[in-house]
Amino acid sequence: MDTNPTPYPCLLQAVTDIFAAYLPAGDAAYVAGCLVDADARGVASHGIGRIPVYTKRLRLGVVNRTPKLAVTPGDGATAHVDGDNGMGYIVARKAMDEAIARARQHGISLVLASRSNHFGMAATYLQQALDAGLGALVLTNAPPLMPVWGGRTPFLGTSPFAFAAPARGTPIMLDMATSVVAFGKIRRAARRGEAIPPDWALNANGQATTDPNAAIDGVVLPMAGPKGSGLGLMMELMAGVMSGAAFGGEVRNQNSDFTQPQDVGHAFIAFRPDAGLPLGDYFARADELVGRAKASPLADGFDAIAMPGEREAAQALRSRSEGLLVSGQDREMLEAEAGLALTFKPR
Repeated sequence: MDTNPTPYPCLLQAVTDIFAAYLPAGDAAYVAGCLVDADARGVASHGIGRIPVYTKRLRLGVVNRTPKLAVTPGDGATAHVDGDNGMGYIVARKAMDEAIARARQHGISLVLASRSNHFGMAATYLQQALDAGLGALVLTNAPPLMPVWGGRTPFLGTSPFAFAAPARGTPIMLDMATSVVAFGKIRRAARRGEAIPPDWALNANGQATTDPNAAIDGVVLPMAGPKGSGLGLMMELMAGVMSGAAFGGEVRNQNSDFTQPQDVGHAFIAFRPDAGLPLGDYFARADELVGRAKASPLADGFDAIAMPGEREAAQALRSRSEGLLVSGQDREMLEAEAGLALTFKPR
C-alpha cells in the first residue's frame, strides 16, 4: 500500500479520463465520482477496483455507451425506467431523479428500472435523495452468488438493502448486502492474495473455505441464514419481478459473462420526512432517536456507538481533505486502463 496519499481531485481526474474514452463527458465524470467516493468512504469493494470489468464490457459493446433512457409514468407516484442496457450508475441516477420528483408531489414514490447493469454502491442513490431533503429505500437484484436457504447452489444475488433518512446531523444511512459479506470483498481478497474468514462462503463442493478463489467458484452465504435468504427473495420480487428485469438466477454475471447484457433490475422508493408531521417535529424526533441510541450503555470492546453510515461519512471527509491511499496494484491497473483508453476506437 502506498503510504503517500493521492489527493482526491487527482484520483478523480485520472478515473474520469479513463471513462471519458467510453462515455459522454458528463456520464464519465459521474461514474468516476461514484467509484472514487466509494473508496473515499472506505467501501473499496465498490471502488476503483471495479474499473477493468466496466471498461471491458464497454469496449466489447456488452454495455450501451449512449443509452436512450425511457421513462414510462405510472399512476403519478410510480414510474418505470427502461435503462436501454446503459451503465447502471446512469440508469440508477435517472430513476432516483424520477423518484424524487414524484415523492415531492405525492409524499412517497416508487420507481422501477429494468435493462440496467451493476450500479455500484447503493449509498450513492441514498445520498442523492438526502441531498434533495428526502429519505429513500434502494433495492436491486444481482447475479446468482448466494443459495436460497437450504440450498447449496447459487440462486440469489448478494443484493444490497439500503435505507436513508434525513437528520440535522449525520443522516442514518444503512447500505448492506443480504449476504454475510459483499461479494466484491471476496473478489478483492482474491486479487490481493488474501484469505477470507471461514464463515463467509462455501466452495463448489458445499464446504466452508478460506480461499477466495474457491469461494468465487462456490457460493457466498446469506446473512443470518433464512433471514438473509428471505431478504434476497424480496429483492428479486421488487427489483426483478416487478420491474420486468431478469430474475430468479437469470441476471448475468458481469465478471464472467461478456457475451450478453446483465438486465439488472432496481427499485427506488423516496419519501418526504414531513409526510406524517411537520418537518421541524420530524427532525426533533429523529434527533431524539439518535440521541437515545447513542446514550445506550456500551458493550465490552466499544468506546462509542455510531449510527449506520456515520463512520463512512467521517472517512469520506478525511479522504477528501487528506487524500486516499492507493495500492501499487491499483496504480498499475490505472496506468494500464489509461493506456487502453487511449487506444479505444468506438465502433
